[in-house]
Amino acid sequence: MYQTILLPIDLAHTEKCKAMLDIAKELGGKGARFILINVIEDIPAYVMAQVPGEIIKKIRKNAQTELKGMAKAAGLRAEIEVRSGSAATAILSAADAIAADLIVIASHKPGLQDYLLGSTASRIVRHANCTVLVIR
Repeated sequence: MYQTILLPIDLAHTEKCKAMLDIAKELGGKGARFILINVIEDIPAYVMAQVPGEIIKKIRKNAQTELKGMAKAAGLRAEIEVRSGSAATAILSAADAIAADLIVIASHKPGLQDYLLGSTASRIVRHANCTVLVIR
């Protein structure tokens, strides 16, 4: 069984979240620590200068609320974390900071951009210092 499980959630693609949470519960058992994380991609500085600070705070709060709702619906006691930056970098950093044993991440059908640049899930698989389970 895994003790510390990180679950990166892309709120734009939540169709696989229930499966992710169910698998994590099964792999972690009762004593496991679950952390749901959402990464808000950085906005270019020239755009950020025009966006009121309240908007960013509201986006973060909405993300936290959605993650809490998902955890509650799955019957999972989980910590919630919302970060900013590059998704793969933030997820890998969080995994190292909490000493995660397992990252459970969903993958979507790759588009042309994913073939050229690589998807978040593939970057996590290549660079994580722990086990990674990809849900398709």
